[in-house]
Amino acid sequence: MTCGALNPMPEAARYRRAPDTVMRLARMGAAHPTRLSFLRQLLRRLSREGWRFDRPVWEFDARGTGHAVYRAIGPERTYSLVAFGHDLPDEMRSDRVIATAWDATFTLFDGTPTPEDLSRLAQNVPLQEAGRVSCRELSLSRANKSVRLFAHVVGRLAEGRQPDAAQLAETGYLMRTTAVYGSGKFGAADRDRIADRAEMRAPFQAEMLSVWLTRAFTVDLAEHLARARGGADAVPLDPELRRMLGVGNSTGLGMAPFLVRHPVLLNNWMMAREEALARVRAQQEARADAVSGFHVALAQARSNADAWQSAHPLQQTRLTALRAGLAQLADHVTDGWETTGCHPWDALWQWAEGHLSTEAQEALAAAMVEPHGDLVDELGDCMDADEDQAFALDGAMTVAQTHALLRRGYGWALEIDHTTPEGSARFWYVSEEKLEPRLGERASEPGAERELPLDISRQAVALFDALESWPDETPVARVVMAAPEYRHILRRVQRSDCRPFAEIRDNLIAADVLPIDMLRCKLAFFGATRFDPRSDRWVRISLFQGAPYPQDLAAEVAL
Repeated sequence: MTCGALNPMPEAARYRRAPDTVMRLARMGAAHPTRLSFLRQLLRRLSREGWRFDRPVWEFDARGTGHAVYRAIGPERTYSLVAFGHDLPDEMRSDRVIATAWDATFTLFDGTPTPEDLSRLAQNVPLQEAGRVSCRELSLSRANKSVRLFAHVVGRLAEGRQPDAAQLAETGYLMRTTAVYGSGKFGAADRDRIADRAEMRAPFQAEMLSVWLTRAFTVDLAEHLARARGGADAVPLDPELRRMLGVGNSTGLGMAPFLVRHPVLLNNWMMAREEALARVRAQQEARADAVSGFHVALAQARSNADAWQSAHPLQQTRLTALRAGLAQLADHVTDGWETTGCHPWDALWQWAEGHLSTEAQEALAAAMVEPHGDLVDELGDCMDADEDQAFALDGAMTVAQTHALLRRGYGWALEIDHTTPEGSARFWYVSEEKLEPRLGERASEPGAERELPLDISRQAVALFDALESWPDETPVARVVMAAPEYRHILRRVQRSDCRPFAEIRDNLIAADVLPIDMLRCKLAFFGATRFDPRSDRWVRISLFQGAPYPQDLAAEVAL
């Protein structure tokens, strides 16, 4: 693990898990959020640096139509969430990406918007893809109500009563976003414009800030509508109940290819997480405060697993295994774990590898890391990436050297048979209608001639076979001049040599590939919880559930 911001910890090296273990979809699809997740990094920074928050604009009518501005005011810069509420008929409400109207639309503005800015944004933000924003906007998003829960909360508050806690816990959010766009989409600022800002250096900080402020808006809107209906009888939402609410999200295949298209970034995310776990396992002793914090984290994991519901058979099976594994773990740490022995955290992990399911192992990893902020939080500084630096291709490398790289880093790919119908059953393409990634069935659907180059394992095999016809001492520059179709995979092979976690070590066009495993891995790094797959291609999750609100952040001690 190398990063200029960190002091190396060589004693942790022997405790790091191998890429062949970590980078399999079955394990990536069992990922849990950790304290290195991007929303946790955001909240720690906002708290540590004493950011202030206000709501200088709130103009909404009794139907929930209007706009608001939420400001996050930091030591150097201000960011503003501009929110628009719409009176959306039920028949127009849809979570599908092809929807054209939503209950609310948002943008994160760089600075404090002027009246002229608000007028411009009012003409474009509600249109989403059909509108255009400027480089002053850092993200563009939209959300729909969780209709029954939203109506229940508004109705109860209007009557002067609190909503039913069980209903809040079951759903977990008043609104769910159906897209949060950033990084240059529809005219918004490119990542390069903000990447050098300390508060935006970690991945997806603008998007996380947007969603966190959106969470505050969802509660404010419900309370506003309750006052409009109930007048003096209306009451605000109880702070404990409010804390139970996050922001939901519906995410589909559009997110899945990201991990393949950004191998350097993926490597840095995974290395930081694996280094965190290794550092904990490398501790010769278990501090009393860390053991206490671990028990709290384990209890929270069990509570979350008990409340976590899913209608999808795959996730139901995983939830059963998770709950059983966490119960077994709780028994073990109570009766069988020697916290005073040598390397007790490693002993706990080795026990888990022999006794717990993959889902429960990954939950344990998050719980073990949780009470060790002093040991691992600095790793968050290594999770961004300058992908341009890794783009160059070394044309002087010989065919023999490239063959060696392939055997060392892509041996898993060379073992896959892509010539069978099952081995190349699917293909990735871009939908003409919405310009979003999709997954097609090669044998029964058209479009394979427009396949996206996400079949990394098949490309690696093709490169290996192509190099067989070239003399060992040949520079690969000659190979790509003669066969430029191998340039893409050759570049990946070269840059993956020093980035062992850059590739998903599975066949991404196989008949049994589950795209939701890719979605869950990425969303866990965001900090998502309550993964609820609705098919193998889209999932609902919750963000910021249990986290503080802007007005509470200053009182939080540990994040």
